[in-house]
Amino acid sequence: MKKVMYGIFLLFLIGGIGIAYFYTEPKVLASWNGTDEQIVLPNAVLKIPFSKKISSESLNQQYFYVTDSRGNKLDVSLFLEDDGNSVSVAPPKKGYEIGEQNITLYIKKGVKTDNGRKLSKGYSYTFSVKEELPVIGNAERLKEYFEEIVEYEKESEGFFGTAVKEEKSSSSEGSSPKGGYSETNVQVQGIDEGDHVKTNGTHIFQIVQSYIRIVKAVPADAMKQEALITYDYTFHPSQLYVHHDKLVVIGQSFREEAVGADGASDKKMVHPMSRMQTTKVFVYDISDPTKPSEIRVVETEGNLLSSRKMDGKLFVISQYMPDLWLMREGKDLELRPMIFDSKFDNDIHPIPYHSISYMPNSKEGSYSIITTLDLDNTNKSEVSTFLGSGSDLYMSENHVYLAVRNYSYQHNKNNAEIGWFHSPNTTLYKFRINGLKVTFQASAEIKGSILNQFSMDEHNGYFRVATTEGNTWDEKSPSANHLFILDENLHQVGKLKDLARGEKIYSARFMGDRVYIVTFKEVDPLFVIDTSVPNQPKVLGELKIPGFSNYLHPYDENHLVGFGHDTKILADKNNGVQSQPRIVTNGVKISLFDVSNVSQPKEKFSQVIGGRGSYSPLNHDHKALLWNKQNHTFAFPVTVYHEVKGTEFEQKFEFQGGYVYSVNPESGFTFKNKITHQKGTPIYEDWENAIDRFVYIGNTLYSISPYTITAHDFTTSQKIGTLEIN
Repeated sequence: MKKVMYGIFLLFLIGGIGIAYFYTEPKVLASWNGTDEQIVLPNAVLKIPFSKKISSESLNQQYFYVTDSRGNKLDVSLFLEDDGNSVSVAPPKKGYEIGEQNITLYIKKGVKTDNGRKLSKGYSYTFSVKEELPVIGNAERLKEYFEEIVEYEKESEGFFGTAVKEEKSSSSEGSSPKGGYSETNVQVQGIDEGDHVKTNGTHIFQIVQSYIRIVKAVPADAMKQEALITYDYTFHPSQLYVHHDKLVVIGQSFREEAVGADGASDKKMVHPMSRMQTTKVFVYDISDPTKPSEIRVVETEGNLLSSRKMDGKLFVISQYMPDLWLMREGKDLELRPMIFDSKFDNDIHPIPYHSISYMPNSKEGSYSIITTLDLDNTNKSEVSTFLGSGSDLYMSENHVYLAVRNYSYQHNKNNAEIGWFHSPNTTLYKFRINGLKVTFQASAEIKGSILNQFSMDEHNGYFRVATTEGNTWDEKSPSANHLFILDENLHQVGKLKDLARGEKIYSARFMGDRVYIVTFKEVDPLFVIDTSVPNQPKVLGELKIPGFSNYLHPYDENHLVGFGHDTKILADKNNGVQSQPRIVTNGVKISLFDVSNVSQPKEKFSQVIGGRGSYSPLNHDHKALLWNKQNHTFAFPVTVYHEVKGTEFEQKFEFQGGYVYSVNPESGFTFKNKITHQKGTPIYEDWENAIDRFVYIGNTLYSISPYTITAHDFTTSQKIGTLEIN
């Protein structure tokens, strides 16, 4: 009997060892298969995911190599990604030959894991090389594409699957005064950004609720409204541009009429209660500002992400996601975004199948639509449509970058869902600009999530990205901050990891080879980083001070100005027991940082405005800052509160308006003026009189709120004129 039991135990032991052996064997997790044509771009980096961490010993062309159609080995480069589970194969220096039909990637058996296990069989994948992304081409292929996504979502944990993408200089025809006029405070010099207030040196253009106000601003003592562009309730304007004698208005709209699958507006939609959300662009002729006339209207289905203007070309990026839940219910659905262009006709139509590009093996369920208009010749335009989306945008002279956060669903040890894991990675998409045409170039995934557009920058052919990974409240696995440097194909060439563990990025600014990053949890470390050697970025210096900066603005190569909040530490007592101290924001803080000695950066001067409860739109919107470089003066809106003595949480309202300062590296900040549009002695803030933008024309500073514009002499601060509009 003992022999029988021993034999059974031995069988279980052998079986257990076999199962353990099977599950610890590395596997290739690539989703490539032989059912569809596999396509790569000339500069594609092939990423090979494995089920286990791969040993660096296997990172050679004995185990990984690529051949052309004639069987010749190509000179590719191999990289082990940070996670250790993926091997990336970079193309030859000149890229793969366009038109090649049989590029083959080989993964040979024998590839080792960190624990010594080996790949028991080899793999090979064959690709074709094309200059641009493949297109959908027809209805059947698009339906198959989304059916695969729906099936993938059914098989994956979480509501949307295991990984979720977050859907998150002009000149004037008139005469402008000597001294020029202000432009919107932008990230990249020469690339304009849309805002709700613009000036062309003679007029001020302003969005107020659902209409556009055109104000003759010169002379300042005789300002007057010359025109009003109104819209009905279906359109909400949010961004303006002025280009010579053209005014551009961009906003969100919706269509109430039903639209059928063929685009005809007299047929019912699958879901009759749906409203079609659209991004709408109006272009007006303002050669006579008193009589703006509509030139062209372009409307694309989806939500506005962002826009830019460069060299007379307007780039509008919108995003659209079909109602896939209807598809899951088996209902017929038009899967393409709709587009309307007044240049062609008065009907709305689906974007043609041959105009929709996609990334092979992608499981993207949403579209990015890049509409490009030539403002010098308004008959010229391009619409580029890609399956794939982003939540933040950066644009350089030659490229557009979209970044999207990828959220994962977290599980416990029993594989039960416990909620969203709020430590997303970021997927980057790079597009090349060629005139009006925008084409996809590369994509990559990096650890952590970006804060905003200022977390990204292109310099000397390299793309730099600052991210935060993890959560500041997770003491077992504290957050960390990283800087990644990617080459023109978005392959990582350099990195700086684990800055300020336990903190997160509050602001970043890239200035040539220098990078400035502010992190915060209890104090504000300002890091000075050198990226002159892209594969070896390094921290040159670090400064720790109370408070934090939400926005960093360059002053010159050795100074920058930080805008944010002061902070203070409060002891937290609970029933007389001392617990962890609390960090609370205090007043609005401006700082002048001196980085001339990179190893010892210092806060040379600072000002704190108000107390707890004070805030400025500049803390989250860089366009709220007016910077006059000629006289080193700046202005920004601010609302000021002060604490009430004897209470911890009560604040008293003091002021709503804007502050004007001059700044000098030798003397620091000099207070110039305090401007408000409130009347009497107000006891609370109000939207109607809130100054949210400043512009200057010549030596006149204009303060702008929804129903009032005031003009002051920039030098003397004396009020010159007031325009009140009911």
